[in-house]
Amino acid sequence: MLFDHIVNLFGPRDMDEKQQFLGEFEQMVMLAILQLDEAAYTVPIRNEIAARAGRSVSRGALYTTLERLEQKGGLASELGDPTPIRGGRPKRFWRVTREGLGLLRRSRGAMKELSRGLDAVLEEAP
Repeated sequence: MLFDHIVNLFGPRDMDEKQQFLGEFEQMVMLAILQLDEAAYTVPIRNEIAARAGRSVSRGALYTTLERLEQKGGLASELGDPTPIRGGRPKRFWRVTREGLGLLRRSRGAMKELSRGLDAVLEEAP
């Protein structure tokens, strides 16, 4: 009974807060999709993150993140036409939704606010 009360007090609020902000990798994925525009499917997304952020990305991590962002309403996907190069399989193209732009804006804004006034400290860091 006490446990149920605690869950009711803290559970939903924690869930809402997690949905309001994006993690670092989620932000990278969304920014890569925005950079790629209509060419945003998994291979170019991985390449964009590697080229611009210097971070290698496993296919599994990318697929998991894309699906999670779609469940949050931050991304939408659409299947393209099947291609012979892919053995007749279609590519799944991704785009950032209006809600996704809001999530990205809030998350980036929070990081900017937390960083404000720390330029000297961050520049001295190795």
